[in-house]
Amino acid sequence: MQLPSQIHQISYNGISLWIKRDDLIDPFISGNKWRKLKYILQDAASKNKKHLVTFGGAYSNHLLATAAAAAKFQLKATAFVRGEKVNNEMLTLCKIFGLQLHFTDRDSYKNKPALFQKHYGHDDEAYFIDEGGASYEATIGCAEIITELEEHFDHIFCAAGTGTTAAGLLKGINQLDLSTQLHVVPVLKGGDFIREEIAQYEQDLSNLHLHINYHFGGYAKTKTELIHFIRDFSAKTGILIDPIYTGKMFYAIRDLIEKEQIDKDAKILAIHTGGLFGILGKIVEFDKIF
Repeated sequence: MQLPSQIHQISYNGISLWIKRDDLIDPFISGNKWRKLKYILQDAASKNKKHLVTFGGAYSNHLLATAAAAAKFQLKATAFVRGEKVNNEMLTLCKIFGLQLHFTDRDSYKNKPALFQKHYGHDDEAYFIDEGGASYEATIGCAEIITELEEHFDHIFCAAGTGTTAAGLLKGINQLDLSTQLHVVPVLKGGDFIREEIAQYEQDLSNLHLHINYHFGGYAKTKTELIHFIRDFSAKTGILIDPIYTGKMFYAIRDLIEKEQIDKDAKILAIHTGGLFGILGKIVEFDKIF
């Protein structure tokens, strides 16, 4: 594991910002995935649980990270995959790492604790991990992103799906009594709910700002404008970003600066949360622009 993760300063189309390169932590357990799993794995070990059971979609970076982490620490791992049975590159990687897959209809999938109890309630070694690793333990791991910082930043940006990473970042900011403003970019429609999710873990939301209009149609949805932006950003900076999470976050940063809602001279840190294998699900969209 490459920790603490590096910080790189870049210039993109006249915009200067810093990037916390959590994407470089590990090839497969990268970004916020390791941050979330770190204390979950410690908790599982303390309870002598050797079978990780988790949940995700067919292109879930969390499933891949859990599969790789289980293999690394010699644990068994199983995942309930939302929807009909499919084959894709992401799930193939999961299976190579030894992850067992259960494809589950979408209605049953909604009640994850019930699925766990039905199939593994009898297994004393089974350990429940929520979708995306959402948990209190995950927020503790993500708070360490803040404690690793050796200099002050005016603004910190992160993408959000469940809000767990954002909750951890805010926890770290509040614990150190920083004036840093946390900007969260939900990657799905109706992202206002992220505020409530964060509030489950951290009560003081005074430094929190949500930017809910950068979902590009919803979770795992994209538009040609975003695909072009990702290509331009990656080609000009040498830093690969994805269309599910980080691409939307960096697009939001540029747009907010151009609209003068964020001072271009402020010190801005973007958290690169990894998830680059999400590109595999959007190859067709990228092929269209080449």
